[in-house]
Amino acid sequence: MFLASALLDFSNPQQPDGPRLRHAFGAPRQTLIAHRSEDVRAVLDAVEAAARQGAWCVGYLCYEAAVAFDAALAVHPADGPLAWFAIHDHALPWPAEPVDSHGSATSPEVQWHSALPRPAFDAALHNIAKAIAEGSYYQVNYTAQMEGMLAHGTVVPTMPPPAAASGALAPQVGRTTPEMVCKQNDSARCLFAALQRAQPGGYTLFVDTGDTQVLSVSPELFFDWHMGNLLTRPMKGTAPRGATPAQDDAQATALRNSPKERAENVMVVDMLRNDLSRIAEPFSVQVPHLFQTEALPSVWQMTSDVTARSVAGCTLADVFTALFPCGSITGAPKVQAMRAIRALEPAPRGIYCGALGVVQPGGRATFNVPIRTVTLRGTVVRCGIGSGITAGSTPGGEWREWQHKQAFVQRASASFALLETLGLLDGQLRNAPAHLARMADAARHFGYPCDATRLNAALQQLAQTHPQGAWRVRLLLDGQGAVTVQAFALPPSPARVRLQLADRPLDEAHGEFVRFKTTHRPHYDAFTPTDPDVFDTLLWNAEREVTECTRGNVALLLRGQWVTPPLSCGLLAGVGRADALAQGRVQEAVVHLTDLPEVTEMAFLNSLRGWITAEISPPRSTAARVAAPQGG
Repeated sequence: MFLASALLDFSNPQQPDGPRLRHAFGAPRQTLIAHRSEDVRAVLDAVEAAARQGAWCVGYLCYEAAVAFDAALAVHPADGPLAWFAIHDHALPWPAEPVDSHGSATSPEVQWHSALPRPAFDAALHNIAKAIAEGSYYQVNYTAQMEGMLAHGTVVPTMPPPAAASGALAPQVGRTTPEMVCKQNDSARCLFAALQRAQPGGYTLFVDTGDTQVLSVSPELFFDWHMGNLLTRPMKGTAPRGATPAQDDAQATALRNSPKERAENVMVVDMLRNDLSRIAEPFSVQVPHLFQTEALPSVWQMTSDVTARSVAGCTLADVFTALFPCGSITGAPKVQAMRAIRALEPAPRGIYCGALGVVQPGGRATFNVPIRTVTLRGTVVRCGIGSGITAGSTPGGEWREWQHKQAFVQRASASFALLETLGLLDGQLRNAPAHLARMADAARHFGYPCDATRLNAALQQLAQTHPQGAWRVRLLLDGQGAVTVQAFALPPSPARVRLQLADRPLDEAHGEFVRFKTTHRPHYDAFTPTDPDVFDTLLWNAEREVTECTRGNVALLLRGQWVTPPLSCGLLAGVGRADALAQGRVQEAVVHLTDLPEVTEMAFLNSLRGWITAEISPPRSTAARVAAPQGG
């Protein structure tokens, strides 16, 4: 197997739809490492010199390297090298994607832990809002680190870890032997491939330093510097993708027109204009594109282009001195915002929010801002999530943004199939067209191959082989387009069920694994009732709005009107729910937890079981129940 020390897959900054810069790299002939701030510029000078002599230089600066360029930029002590670059004489073809024994693309399992509890998040945003009101700064980019554990096996370093060096340069010869080919590199590459599938495009880079693997699928360009032309493309402003094409267009339009998001974007644009002016020829700083929207799998992002012509004699170290760290991940003004970040965030950011990229033979330098970036040390994985906080920010809105932004890593951290569950009664499938349409929507969202004719044929064949009786049909579509259909005996539905109210919010309520039905269900499984007399759990979101149950939707009789929560609260667009809305049996309305004492009747509903009388456990004085007919 080819052991890659780096995999480079960058968009063309000047032509995003043009050919990509896509190469692999084997063992480097040398690595250049700075452990001290006073050595960072020397590393950059050596990188630039090597590139001008024909080498490929791939590496990073961590966020804490900021002090190398300005002592006023406050950071935590670094927990690793401040700068690390591998020097390669040749670029190699892109290798085949890792596959399992069946020839399918693999996705290592990662068990993630929440980046930050909601109460601590709300407290931090309160402190930021107070500081903004007092005039301490205009914007601060607040982040937290998610941590996880890679589920696979024993790990051994693929290359010797970099030796500690007190000098500016710590050259090392990379040697690859058969015994160094090990599970760590395999697992890291598999996870990197899964991340690329989850978030394609952008400025993606895999770097194996020996003790750390960096897996970046960042969509954000930090800067591209070529023949004196500088391009920066800050990314600030976020909106979730819509569940339908119409909703998606509406979300993009709302993002472009949002005063809050535009203000957030223009603050960073102004900062970068100022930063570029430090190394730009007079009057060369321009903003050719402002407030562009870019579609990513789980979010819309707003970007702007800021360009300049660098002065004669400008070096790579000078570019970093002027621009680093990128204003999109600090806030404004930069010095005050970074002081706030050090006070708010308990640990160093590391490679996250630093700079990761390549200097090509001849000297062209292209770096991303390492957001949407995972680092792997042994079996421990980390991924930073954050957002820009301004005077117009709200805790609820920023919390939802964090959930949308982390969707890429959740999607890549486990293999899953798209799922539909149908009822089959005496050979007749219930609501099959609606279920197939919903699966097709999910396939478009996740980029799964979907052949509607094949799906329908599989269902019809199963119906023909089960002409009598009641069956629960499970239809699955995997990432390679393979279809599986199964039938299980369906016992009669109970006349009445008891629900329990969740004891905490479902943090993932606005995530894609709630909006679309898949086999990835740990967020639901955590709420599975332990009491055998309880049928399901009634969920609610961080805004204390009722959403759904783990296996179906809910209808509530509130103040004389049957209602069901709208999709905007964070729930699955159930087929049974859609039927109830179409029939006029229910209307959409937000139901808060404080409304529950006024709910006089309740129903659990889904396409499989229809509409079932429900009550909350333990029973209340005004028991919530309904005796409505089957349907839904």
